[in-house]
Amino acid sequence: MMQINQRRNDKGMTLVELLVALVVTSIVLTAVATLAYALGTVNEASDDTSRKQAEVRYATLKISELVRYCKLICAAPGDDVVIWKADDNPHNGRIDVLELAYIENVSGENCMNLLEFSSCPGWLASWFSGQASQIYWLGQSGCKGLFVDECTETRSYLVRECSNVEFLFDDDEGPPWSRLLTISFDMEEKGVLHSYQISAALRGWTGNLLNSSGEIVSQDDDEI
Repeated sequence: MMQINQRRNDKGMTLVELLVALVVTSIVLTAVATLAYALGTVNEASDDTSRKQAEVRYATLKISELVRYCKLICAAPGDDVVIWKADDNPHNGRIDVLELAYIENVSGENCMNLLEFSSCPGWLASWFSGQASQIYWLGQSGCKGLFVDECTETRSYLVRECSNVEFLFDDDEGPPWSRLLTISFDMEEKGVLHSYQISAALRGWTGNLLNSSGEIVSQDDDEI
């Protein structure tokens, strides 16, 4: 009889053995969960850094191409830089609204945007094209507001998470005499603030269209 009971006990697990198994299982599951969380955090940080680096590369290419082939860095009103992209309509040596691009430093949103216009009402296009002091008006912050209110705008992100954005120029007088634009800004990556610079120079500066006051004239001016 005692031998039969002994055999039955050998086939089962004691309470102590069961508790030990549960403790070991808990330790293993905790370790697995911790490792999975750590790997997820690393991947998330890596993905965030990769995205930000890609944005910096994109902004560098976009701004470099824009400035390199533009006609003029017109003005730097407020937190923006205004660029005359090309003399397309109809190669008259005058700035048209649709030929403009704004590099915007949106400090409240910590981002840089590119603002362009795809259509403009005829009265506004005629008014601005006929202004003798186009550069002066572009230097006023209210001019951009007028364009935004009346024209069809297109905004695209250059850098979505940046701070301490600063526009620097090679000439002490600044636009429209500048031929080089440098944009400095900071980005946080993995909790560390990194500084970046994007520099671009004009290949064909149209200083021949400026008079001594820095305004565009309709023909080459010998006063500059």
